Formats: sequence, structure tokens, C-alpha cells
Amino acid sequence: QFLYFIGRMNNHCDNGAWVAGDWIPADKCADRFLCRGKPCAKLSAVRPPRDGVYDVAIIGAGCVGATVARELAKTQASVLWLDGADDVSQGATKGNSGIVHAGFDDKPGSRRAQFCPTGCRMFPQLDEELHFGFQRNGSLVVAKGPEDEKMLEKLLEQGKTNGVRNLRIIGQEELRRMEPHISADCTAALFAGDAGTIVPYEFCIAVAENAVANGVDLRLRHCVTGLRRDGDALEVTAVHVPATAAGGSSWMRPDVLARLALLAGLAAAVPAVTNVAGWLGAALAAVALLVGAWAAQALTRGKARGSGKPFAFSPSKGTTIAGAGTTVTFRARHVVNCAGCKSDEIARMAGDESFEVNPRYGDYVLLHKKEGNQVSATIFPCPGPLGKGVLVQCTLWGNLILGPTARDTKKKDPATGKLVANDATLKEAPESVMRYIFTKCRELVPGFNAREVIHTFCGARAKTTRGDWIIEQCATEPRLIHAAGIDSPGLAGSPAIALEVVRLLREAGAAVIDEPNPRFNPLRAPVVMPKTGMKDIEGNRLRMGPAGTVTDPRQNVVCKCEKVTEAEVIEACHRGIDITSTQAIRKRTRAGMGHCQGEKCNYDCESRVAAIIARETNRHDGLVGRRPWPASSLLPQRWITDDHKAAVDALSR
Repeated sequence: QFLYFIGRMNNHCDNGAWVAGDWIPADKCADRFLCRGKPCAKLSAVRPPRDGVYDVAIIGAGCVGATVARELAKTQASVLWLDGADDVSQGATKGNSGIVHAGFDDKPGSRRAQFCPTGCRMFPQLDEELHFGFQRNGSLVVAKGPEDEKMLEKLLEQGKTNGVRNLRIIGQEELRRMEPHISADCTAALFAGDAGTIVPYEFCIAVAENAVANGVDLRLRHCVTGLRRDGDALEVTAVHVPATAAGGSSWMRPDVLARLALLAGLAAAVPAVTNVAGWLGAALAAVALLVGAWAAQALTRGKARGSGKPFAFSPSKGTTIAGAGTTVTFRARHVVNCAGCKSDEIARMAGDESFEVNPRYGDYVLLHKKEGNQVSATIFPCPGPLGKGVLVQCTLWGNLILGPTARDTKKKDPATGKLVANDATLKEAPESVMRYIFTKCRELVPGFNAREVIHTFCGARAKTTRGDWIIEQCATEPRLIHAAGIDSPGLAGSPAIALEVVRLLREAGAAVIDEPNPRFNPLRAPVVMPKTGMKDIEGNRLRMGPAGTVTDPRQNVVCKCEKVTEAEVIEACHRGIDITSTQAIRKRTRAGMGHCQGEKCNYDCESRVAAIIARETNRHDGLVGRRPWPASSLLPQRWITDDHKAAVDALSR
């Protein structure tokens, strides 16, 4: 057990990598992690719809939508995948703990109990193929006295009923050997050896990249607004908001170039109209006019200027996609509803009012990596009526994470029985939220240093009025399959949920999914290169300096805290998913996720990353999206001062 604790000191891609649950040292990473010599999936052509009709359309690009898309990519089905956000994993998937739960906490007979344990067991193989990083660190539910110990016995029996393996109760002495920093009044714990940790958005991105590489047609910034039966298919209506961002006042902006090109064509046409240059001039002028018109159309494509209407969509708290939207329609023989907190809205479009989503906020505090050695396993209290409780966990990359809360954004109106806004949640002060998190976490691990806070964030879980995951054929529209209301432990259950969705599609008549895709390639190489000190594992020396001074992308460090290189950013830009923001690169490479959070006066990694995105995606720097301010759900600003840290520390006492 001592070796178990020491093993947790390994941070992903620092002197090695976590692969399929196990630690792989740097000298073994070329084969097990980097896939050297293995034929990883390359981008293939999108499988086109037959007669203009897709076989399956998926709504929602979180972890459930991604795993469904990848399973369907293994078949001959033409798959359309829609999401209103500017990237995959922008909803609940980007704002959770990243725990691969074992499944002992779920009520036997429930959909959670059916799919969580199975999904948990699928992660080692998924990581062996996709290399998103999975560590089997185990979880501990700790007891503080006889009553809690009775709860551990109940959870143990419940876990056995659910088919959870490697589950046992340990005493105080073994607990303290495993977790030296655990609270002294913890008397026993339920240890789940198969539980693990991942980074949820990195998992989702890896699955999505592999699905797209195998022919899935992913359309981001397409917010679904309508769904209706159209003969033997469903017509899906969406509003497309093209990628734009603040800034870009230079004459090099695409819309300005388009106008110049059109004016140039018109100017060239003048001699032809006045017969000044003869027939040759007329021919040249006509060509110039056509070229100018084509350039105007090509350069402004997707901007929806003039014809677009103002539209806004919020995939998660603090994130809004807004702009001039254009309405588009698609046809699909079957549709899968994986829309998370919006899944009830999709259901109502099909006339299904059998459930309503009550988004439940989960708030987190993230501490510096120097606090990561406080725990090895994920530490839970005994569960309460609102869920598993506030936990203490070390992330895959070594940070200590505290949380989440469980704050319902709606409540039932006693007069009408309908859900209405819950002002107690929506107006709760950040200080109150943080104080609650710190109080609960100190009951588990009292010694963490709250002054080491670097970030806070909040996710919204799709709790529903049905009380369980909704994975079924829609009662009012048999061509619609629901994978709706997937709250915790949905991340763990997502691979197994995808298999069930495929089965339901088969029952609904989607015979094409029985035809295997002979070209499907399950392998995906990672984006991040493991580092050893100031070298990567291939021997390239990392160098820092003013922007533009280091010319080798493999050596050029663009994020000092996380040692992200230009080469990694370039690689992330060419994986088949349109990169339009620094936030997208942040999720793929960790550029800007270190303790300085991309502070401009430190190394200004966000500006460096934006310049690379602009170059690699052929867009103006001003059209590259940046992190919103303050980009921290509970702190007053992203770049916190010593005074802010002192105030946070006071809340934790």
C-alpha cells in the first residue's frame, strides 16, 4: 500500500504517462503511449448521406454523444453529429470531477447501476486505443464512526449486486497507510480498486477525434431548434452561427478582403462597359468580375451577413455562442438525443413531455500541483440525499481538486407543481459556495493549503424529474432515441450507454448499423508529448524566450507553466475538429491551465497560442476566440493576487 501511495505522485506526461490504468515510464512511452510504429487513424472522407438522408443524426457533443458517434463509426451508417457549441465537451463534460466511478453507489435495478460498472471496465481498453490518459487510482468512501460503517456495509452489498469488482472494506490502520493525510477521525473506508480518474474533456476530445477520423460528419455551432417527422425520416432544423470573435480591425480581416476583391472586379469591368479596352479588355474584365464575386463569397462564407438573424446559445454557465445565425435543415432516418441539460427541449420538439431537466450546479476549487500529494485515491464522505458528497481528489495532471457542490437551479412551485427558478442557488454568493466546499473537504483531508488556489469552475448536471437516466426509444416518435438526463456517473457509464443506444437503434429499424465498417481504425495518437525535465522524451530540448525567437516548433515553449510546445499546438489544430479559440487548445494541450492561468505579464501564452491558431487555420488573429473574463466561476478574476489568496484562505478556516 505504501508503493500504491508513492505511485500516485506520478503526474501524467511528466517522466512518463498513464495508459490503460497503469503508469508507463518515459523509456516505454514510445510504444505504449505515442503509438510509434502503429497505424493510427488518419482523417478519412465523411460518409455522405444516401439520397440526402443521413442514417443517424446525433444531437449533443458531450461524452455520451462522442461515444455514440464512435460506436456508429464502426458501422456503414452515415452519421451527422450536431452541437450548438464551438467545440465538443462544452457542456457538463467539461465541468465535472473526471472520476470513472466503480458503480457501487447506484441503486440496484436503475439505469445507472446497469451501465456504470460496465462502462468503468471499458476504460482501460479505450485508453489503450485513444490515449487520453486513464489512471486506476481507486476510490475511498470514508466512515467516521459506527453509523457510517453501517453505510459502508450497505454500499459493499449494493456494489456486489451491481456487479462491481475489487470492492472491500478496510480498517483505520490500512486506510492511514494508503492515505497519510486523511483526517484522524476516519475509522474505516470502502475501497473500490477499479475506480479511476481521467480528464473528462480530454476523453471526449479523443473519442470525438477518432469518430471524425472514421467518417462521422461533425457540425459544431449548429444549435438544434426543430425536429419533425418528414415521411420516413426526421427533419432536423438548426441555427448555424459561424465562428467569429471580437477584434480583427485590420484591413486583413476576411470580410474586408472580400469587399476589396469585389470592388477590384467591378473596377476591372469599367473598361469593358465603356469599350475603352476593346474585346480583350471586356473578356479580362468579365473574368476579374467573376473572380471578385467568387472571392467575396468564399471569404465571407458562413458569416451570414445580411441574411442572418441575431442568435445566442449557452452550452454552459459563462459560455455563450452568439452572432448572426442561418437556419439550415437536415434529414435523418433516426435521431439520438444526447443533448444533456437541453435534452428535455429536444424531447418536447418530438411531442415528448415525460421529463424535465433541473440543472444541478457542481462547483469546484482547483489548487496548485504542489498540493496534489495530499491524496492518492479519490476520497468521498459517506453519501447523502443529494449524491456522493464533496470529495478530495488529485487530478490526472497533479492538481488537487475540491468539490463539487450540488445546487439545484430550479425548485418545485408548491402552488403549481412546476419547476421554477431557484433564487437560493442562482443568487448565492461565491464566498458562501467556497466556504461550504472548504468546510466539507477539511473534514476529509484537513491539511491542504487553500492559498494555493489557481482556478474555480462550475458544471451543470442534467438531473431530471424522472430520477434516473433516460435511455429509451421516444414514446411519441419511434425514430428518436433518448440518451437523456445523463448526470453523474455518466462519464463512467458513457461507453456502455453508447452500446445500448446502438442496440435501441437496431430495434428501431436502423439495419445499416449491422453492416461493419471494414476501414474503421480504433487507434488515436496523443497530442501531448511526455517531458522529462526540460526535454521531451524524444530528446528535443525545450526552450523559452520572447515570441518568435525559438524557431523549432518542437523546442518552442508557448506555455511556461505546463511546458506546452508550438508543435503540440500545431498538432491539435489538425485533428479534424475545427479549432477556433484558445480555449479549444487549452483543453487539448493544457496551454494556459498552469498556476499562472495564462497571465499576460508572465509569459502571455494565450497570445502566443492565438497566433499559432490563426496561422494554422488560415484565419485572422482577431477571429480567434479568447477565454472570457474572468473565466473563473467563484474568484473575482482569473489572475488572482496575494490579497485574493488571503481572502480564500480565510474562507477555508
